[in-house]
Amino acid sequence: MNPLTNMRNVLKLSELELKNPSAKSWHDMYRDSAWIFVAGFPYTLSEGDIICVFSQYGEIVNINLVRDSKTGKSKGFCFLCYEDQRSTVLAVDNLNGIKIIDRTLRVDHVADYKPPKDNDKLDEETLRLYMEGCAPQPVTKPSSAPTEPELIKPNNIKQEKTKRSKSSKEKKHKKRRNSSD
Repeated sequence: MNPLTNMRNVLKLSELELKNPSAKSWHDMYRDSAWIFVAGFPYTLSEGDIICVFSQYGEIVNINLVRDSKTGKSKGFCFLCYEDQRSTVLAVDNLNGIKIIDRTLRVDHVADYKPPKDNDKLDEETLRLYMEGCAPQPVTKPSSAPTEPELIKPNNIKQEKTKRSKSSKEKKHKKRRNSSD
């Protein structure tokens, strides 16, 4: 399918979803991936420029700007990974079809991102980032720690204020008794 036709179809899907909010979203089939595909941007844009545009919808944790292996120049497309998958929905809905420097962007979900195959040319740190990603790892708590954080309930706050107010009232009352004696 022509890329521009595909972009228009995605925009039509989003419009239909807005008109019928009770239906299941077409984005749901990509809920296991935080990667998006971006194409059609000017070849002069760097990773930093792309991050500036796309970071308005979430924290970007990884970017793979595809470059020509001989010249190192951008090929005009990249893959982005957001920290939160919900950011991909916002980016696809809001940035698909916009123009940047007279070029129309195509933004779409990526169901199963595969890192580049030329891993023998990469240094160890870059290879590790491609394989593991650079999103923050979930912190595991020791088993002795409570499973749920202890929340302060409004009732507890009122009780604490009542206890403090009683004790301060008692002190004032004692002072008055002592001063009257």
